[in-house]
Amino acid sequence: MRDQGLQRAIDAAGGIGALARALEIAQPSVSGWKRVPADRVTAIEAATGVSRNILRPDLFNDPKAPAVELDDIDLARARGYLLLANLLARPPKQALLDQVAKVTGDASALGFAWIALADAARATTEARAGEEFFKLFVGVGRGEVLPYASFYLAGFLHERPLAAVRQDLERFGIERRAGLHEPEDNIATLFDAMAGMIDGTYRVPITAQDAFFAAHIETWVPRLFADIAVAPSAKFYRAVADVGRHWIDIETRALAIAA
Repeated sequence: MRDQGLQRAIDAAGGIGALARALEIAQPSVSGWKRVPADRVTAIEAATGVSRNILRPDLFNDPKAPAVELDDIDLARARGYLLLANLLARPPKQALLDQVAKVTGDASALGFAWIALADAARATTEARAGEEFFKLFVGVGRGEVLPYASFYLAGFLHERPLAAVRQDLERFGIERRAGLHEPEDNIATLFDAMAGMIDGTYRVPITAQDAFFAAHIETWVPRLFADIAVAPSAKFYRAVADVGRHWIDIETRALAIAA
């Protein structure tokens, strides 16, 4: 069984094949790892943005820092946030689509949404998903949707919501993952930050996680997913938006119960 650090790197890269290609080694080599080899830590950190203290905590963690033990629920939450972040950060490679195609679900509304997303991943291709991503989020001039907190909360880009996100990220010692170049109030960066706070990449208390979600995600992301769902070019991403809509609803209700 793979350890948490290796699984995080695989998820961040978009699958075992994608990680192997990034490292320029054979896929079976990565498949055979149980944990990140010590001599591969810096290369994997550079390729995925996953910090070395998560990849190999036995080598790089501060011994005075409290250990982070995840239960099954938080592990699933971290992986869910990270998967959505990867889908929303850039055009998905085939390795990521293959990973999504293997996702399973249960009889809940979110479970059915995950199943539908897996079906959508099997029905598309890297080229079609990439073209769809471009039309939705980039476009000629601008995309069909603008996935930024500033746009939804202030009506323009690079406004106060972005400054607030940057202030909190700096306060918690969170840096954008390598390869994410959009302003920090982009949905992918916010979801990646949530994944890192949950899985222990960033050592922040649970109250800080809740406050970050309430301030920077709950306030606008449901409207973003609603807009993606009805965007003219959305096909595969309509299924992504449906998962995202249910995901945020569950997280919001859980936060209300804990308050």
